[in-house]
Amino acid sequence: MARLLDELSRPGPYEVLRGDLALVGLPGAVFTPRTGLNLPAIAFGHGWLQPVERYRGLLRHLASWGIVTAAPATQSGPFASSRLLAADLRTALDVCVGVRLGDGDISVDPARLGLAGHSTGAGCAVLAAAEDPRVRAVATLAASQTRPFASEAARACAMPSLHLAGGRDIVAPPVAHAELIARTWAGPSRLCVLPKSSHMAFTEGRHWSDLIVQGKGDSTARKLARGLLTAFFLHHLAGVKDYAALLEEPIKGTLPTAA
Repeated sequence: MARLLDELSRPGPYEVLRGDLALVGLPGAVFTPRTGLNLPAIAFGHGWLQPVERYRGLLRHLASWGIVTAAPATQSGPFASSRLLAADLRTALDVCVGVRLGDGDISVDPARLGLAGHSTGAGCAVLAAAEDPRVRAVATLAASQTRPFASEAARACAMPSLHLAGGRDIVAPPVAHAELIARTWAGPSRLCVLPKSSHMAFTEGRHWSDLIVQGKGDSTARKLARGLLTAFFLHHLAGVKDYAALLEEPIKGTLPTAA
């Protein structure tokens, strides 16, 4: 298990390109392998007040394993709309499927789409998944409830899901947020709690919002997120079964919780 996690937490075999979603009218970033046809793709939702740059390492990492990643940079203010960010996540998937990427050497399979996010962006990913039949898998990091409630939207989500949460998260305590979302999920769900992690454990670098949002980035949490999300999306979107054990067996450093 440790060997598999270590392998997937390291960069994959693909050289990564970065693009700008603003070129098609949606502010944000997209990361792709340099080449690849019929690739899987995910749209990633940022947390409350957080810039997309705070997730750059994770997005690049997934792309290095052959997964196109698109992250809208919309609804980043203090009064952001969860409904609108959810809609932008679905639009980001539209872009991945319908817009020419790279130099035309990259294409996305519309049957291999997923969603992910951190904090309120994770809740918005759930809202988007509940309304988009194309979505085949959803992963959340320190998921926060949204309005409308992500835990209610989860009742309409039949696709597999993976939820990582921080045991020391006082912004979105797992029992009222990630655990509730996992428990009401209509399809298969797995919740893993990192006992020493805070709400911002999965973010990178510094930002002025650190002054008002509890917690700080943690390299152990980021490594675990890279490994588990890579295994999860490769398994459910790309059909790669080599890492299935990571999604089924207990992971050292986490507290698996029945959904």
